[in-house]
Amino acid sequence: MASRPGVLTEWPWSPLGGFKYLLVVPLAIGSIYSYMTAEEEEKDLGRMLIVALMLWRIVHSQIWISVSRKKTAKGTKKIVDKPIEFEQVDRERSWDDQIIFNTLFMYLLNSKLPGSSRVPIWRLDGAILIALVHAGPVEFLYYWFHRALHHHFLYSRYHSHHHSSIVTEPITSVVHPFAEHIAYTILFAIPLVAASLCGILSIFSVVAYMTYIDFMNNLGHCNFECFPKRLFHLFPPLKFLCYTPSFHSLHHTQFRTNYSLFMPIYDYIYGTTDKCSESLYENSLQRKEESPDVIHLTHLTTRDSIYQMRLGFSSFSSRPLWSRSPWYLTYSMWPFTLLFSFFLTFAVSSCTFVFERNRVRNLILHSHLLPKFEFHYKSQRHHRSINNIIEAAIIEADEKGVKVMSLGLMNTTEELNGYGELYVQKHPKLKIRLVDGSSMAAAVVVNSIPKGTTEVVFRGNITKIASAIVFSLSQKGIKVVVLREEEYTKLIKSGADENLVLFSSNNCYSSTVWLVGDGLGKEEQMKAKEGTLFIPFSQFPPDKLRKDCFYHSTPAMLVPKCAQNIDSCENWLGRRVMSAWRIGGVVHALEGWEEHDCGNTCNFFRLHAIWEAALRHDFQPLQLPPSHL
Repeated sequence: MASRPGVLTEWPWSPLGGFKYLLVVPLAIGSIYSYMTAEEEEKDLGRMLIVALMLWRIVHSQIWISVSRKKTAKGTKKIVDKPIEFEQVDRERSWDDQIIFNTLFMYLLNSKLPGSSRVPIWRLDGAILIALVHAGPVEFLYYWFHRALHHHFLYSRYHSHHHSSIVTEPITSVVHPFAEHIAYTILFAIPLVAASLCGILSIFSVVAYMTYIDFMNNLGHCNFECFPKRLFHLFPPLKFLCYTPSFHSLHHTQFRTNYSLFMPIYDYIYGTTDKCSESLYENSLQRKEESPDVIHLTHLTTRDSIYQMRLGFSSFSSRPLWSRSPWYLTYSMWPFTLLFSFFLTFAVSSCTFVFERNRVRNLILHSHLLPKFEFHYKSQRHHRSINNIIEAAIIEADEKGVKVMSLGLMNTTEELNGYGELYVQKHPKLKIRLVDGSSMAAAVVVNSIPKGTTEVVFRGNITKIASAIVFSLSQKGIKVVVLREEEYTKLIKSGADENLVLFSSNNCYSSTVWLVGDGLGKEEQMKAKEGTLFIPFSQFPPDKLRKDCFYHSTPAMLVPKCAQNIDSCENWLGRRVMSAWRIGGVVHALEGWEEHDCGNTCNFFRLHAIWEAALRHDFQPLQLPPSHL
């Protein structure tokens, strides 16, 4: 929002939210119906393809978003090295509004403007005219209009909204108040209207021109330099005809320079070219891939979790992953969901890749994705290939000098790799330290139990974390009531024999604090007392079946205020909340611990030290419900 919002700041369909696309549906259906029922000479292919152009523009922009976030996460040729936070993501959530507006405007022109209906597929003279009109009047008018927008009156009411983003992303290019987009739409329509009035407009020239505008807009805001130096050597005047990402980036950091649209010639003519344009371009091209201090290796969960990746839809990844997908996503996007899931699990399934970059104090953190879903990990036949991918990722990180790698979700299970012990035994000379996060997760759960609790109910599959939690509670004198005999036997064997009680059918569930893991059934949940607090110790949250009970988060903590570039949610966790498994790796690196923290054994007595280290580095526990404080 601008600092002093002016008239027509908000989009008229803002109250519709995601249903704003319904505005286009009647026009799209009408154009298709008209094309199917009209006589051959009356068919208007161009009108029918307007909605197809809208979809192409959305896909085109999304490709730029994904490529840009991938490149800036790696750091290669990055221009501005500053963080992006949730505030910017929320502000740029409505980037597609301008595409909807342009689509409605094109339907209007098609029905009212002479020469814009029933146009041919291709006309060379029309394409040449559009190119000349854009290079002349459009670029010139935009330059002076842009300079006017930087006058205090207009800047404070409109253009400051766009400049709120110092670090740009491709979609930043189209995040403006509604009034600005009215002006831009009229301005960019001049070449098309000119060709239409001359009777030389064509379908190809319209699609090519709109694609050119989107391409150049996205290019200028992508925050990584991708323009080859060789082109400027081969054709020196090109620097007057085409800007670079670093050229426009200076406009967002310096504000009073580099005003041009896509052709910097007017900045050179009127003396508004930033003196650092060439040096920033050179420095950005020379910037190498960044080597992180800590890597967190995670994977996909459900098929819909592809939308949670930071490389995908920022409006989804900036919110916690839903336990049950919205109906409109399930039914309207299932073809894309299946297609992209297939691409991830087959085309790029043999290696991990970076998808997020964060900073905590002096540490650079990377999150890498192993492109497998939860169902792959549950199938024994995929274990060998998954282990090979994890092993290759560990060796590559070790060669790059990464200090710590933490294994997230199901990348660290006893069945798969013995909580990471497999890799340590196979490569005893590893310099990188492996952290399975179990110690941190157990410490978080133990310290999530309300003060004054004397008894807890335990139910869930026995894991390394479960054993550590029960042992720690037993040492504190807290009674642990185990619901199932096989779990009770395993816990006794793990050494947690004090204050451990097997539930008897003659007893009742007196405790209102339950520690739950994988395997918790519906019947067991329904037997809990009203107001019970369920505290998960598993990687995945339990189904929330009781509205009269409280469900705490899976083991996690709030990140320190100094943590930067936190603009997406980690699976089902809230904003600026990090899983304990991921925190374990960060704390391990911050403390400079030299040993691995993985394997089948767990140092039960170290939980307190790990917890204190996390607090010392300003990680904060999540708040409990008021009734259990």
